[in-house]
Amino acid sequence: MSTAEAIRNRIRSLPTGKPFTTSRFANCGRRGAVDRALSRIVHEGELERLSRGVFVRPRKNRFVGNVVPSVFDVVQAIAKHNGETVQIHGAEAARRFGLSTQVPSAPVFHTSASSRPIHIGNITVKMIHTSNSRRLQFAGEMAGLALSALWYLGKDNVTPETVATIASAMSPAEFEKLRSADVPAWMAMALNAPGQDTAHG
Repeated sequence: MSTAEAIRNRIRSLPTGKPFTTSRFANCGRRGAVDRALSRIVHEGELERLSRGVFVRPRKNRFVGNVVPSVFDVVQAIAKHNGETVQIHGAEAARRFGLSTQVPSAPVFHTSASSRPIHIGNITVKMIHTSNSRRLQFAGEMAGLALSALWYLGKDNVTPETVATIASAMSPAEFEKLRSADVPAWMAMALNAPGQDTAHG
């Protein structure tokens, strides 16, 4: 079986709309042959290239055509490929909890790897290195999103109301996971203040 045939067979078993990297085809042939085959398949429309080395089987919608995966899903695929940990930036995390109206001008992520831009279509994503592993705890989970928001807001802006707002957006199990995180004393005090057990909506 040729490299192209092996790749096409594997592509047909992949779900639509879920991004993946070239590592999926590492055992289908030499790197150059794999890259050439993928380029042909993209040209034929069976695959869509999202970023360097990142592809997706297009998911069709009869109203809008191809449905593009979210920036977060693409970044997660890249992070998995590179063996890095990524966390949504605190400004975006705070906005998602309704704690800030600031909208970042471009998607930003904290990463355990090097700082760099990533181009996804016509969007430039900023990857910012952080050496503080506590900021990357529970990455990709609600507890991690909450931690990122709390770090961003800082000691002077985290009030009981702030914690109550976060708690109301999480399940009790997720909030307990947040409380179990390795955090600074000020954050631990805010999360474990009297009354927070009943803060869930």
